[in-house]
Amino acid sequence: MKAPKIVFIGAGSMSFGTATFRDIFSSKLLAGAELWLVDIDPENLSRMFALAKKFNELTGMGIDIHATEERREALGGANFIISSLAIERCELWKHDFNVPKKHGIRHCLGENGGAGALYFTMRTLPLVLKICADIEELCPDAWFLNFSNPESRLVLGVNKFTNVKCVGFCHGIYMGRYDVATILGRDEKSVEVCAGGMNHFQWITDIRDAQTGEDLYPAFREAEKSFDPTFRPFTRKMYRAFGLWPTCSDDHLGEYMAYGYEAGEHGYNFEGDAADRVRQKARIDAVISGEQGLGDWVNPSGEHAVDAIVALHFNLRRNLPACIVYNNGAIPQLPDDVAVEVPVVVDGAGVHRTVVDNLPAGAIGLMNQQVSPQRLSVLAAAKGSKEIALQALLCDPTINSTSAAVAINDELFEINKAYIEAVR
Repeated sequence: MKAPKIVFIGAGSMSFGTATFRDIFSSKLLAGAELWLVDIDPENLSRMFALAKKFNELTGMGIDIHATEERREALGGANFIISSLAIERCELWKHDFNVPKKHGIRHCLGENGGAGALYFTMRTLPLVLKICADIEELCPDAWFLNFSNPESRLVLGVNKFTNVKCVGFCHGIYMGRYDVATILGRDEKSVEVCAGGMNHFQWITDIRDAQTGEDLYPAFREAEKSFDPTFRPFTRKMYRAFGLWPTCSDDHLGEYMAYGYEAGEHGYNFEGDAADRVRQKARIDAVISGEQGLGDWVNPSGEHAVDAIVALHFNLRRNLPACIVYNNGAIPQLPDDVAVEVPVVVDGAGVHRTVVDNLPAGAIGLMNQQVSPQRLSVLAAAKGSKEIALQALLCDPTINSTSAAVAINDELFEINKAYIEAVR
């Protein structure tokens, strides 16, 4: 079978771009594939185009690589669209975090829950829906593989307002596995976990030895009792209250709860992010120039989008530990029309959800608090509606004041107005 045509939107992202290249250029079945890189930043696009060509040269994959700032030029006949787009990611995120704090709201990150998730959605979903309209016109059978946050809301929006086949990817399940293995005192890869829930809000239902299948939850429960109390203190409060270990870190988990600020109010490490970008750029430039080789970049990144591409295109069965999908019964205790994160099986017939029906009532109760904010934020973003955005805030458990909700909505709507528009 001919190798697929893959379009990578947001390819100028050095972090996701490099990870995606690692996966594409280490997958031998994709030799000879067609790869289009799309980004609106010409400098970043040029750098990642040069890096992709260097990967191609050093791996001998013979991939046909193109770069463009115009997505419609790339989309015709595409089989898969990988998206890691972000609109002024850190600069606007700072407002998402600081504006609610200014108005008295205590919160963690301002990305996937609370006011931050609402305005990430308000500015990002309209662009995603316009891309999906192009997909429906130019490559209607293609799969849209999303990495952009807020994952749950974007995946829900695509499923609600388009006919595009869509699935989201996140490595949060592996962050949860790391926590569990750390407490058990085991190598991370010697442990397998199974979980279900929402993105960055899963509950680990099963912990097993990767080789023998032995149930490790009893040993985990014993080990956790005496483990270093400074390790994931908020996550452990939730674990002890609800009986299952939640993913994927204190601050990600805390985004969804009224008391989540107890996980820490420091926010995202923007300075560390900027420093990491400098390091990434230096390494990329060194690889492009030939001053250094690919090193560990010859190995897969651990993300699963390319695994899904290979399974879908070549009809090869793959079990993936977690994907963000339209619920539609995957977690029966939650409404069908929300996005959830569950294990999936991927093959030539599509992405098949695993039913997770063993979550405790308390965990379902916490996730149900996210149903209305998720639905309303998607509706507000699609319609460009400030009024519905306010409703989304007033339904969010992190908002504790009507006057604060109005003030936050007024300020963040003004900051983001260049990107907000009615598209549905």
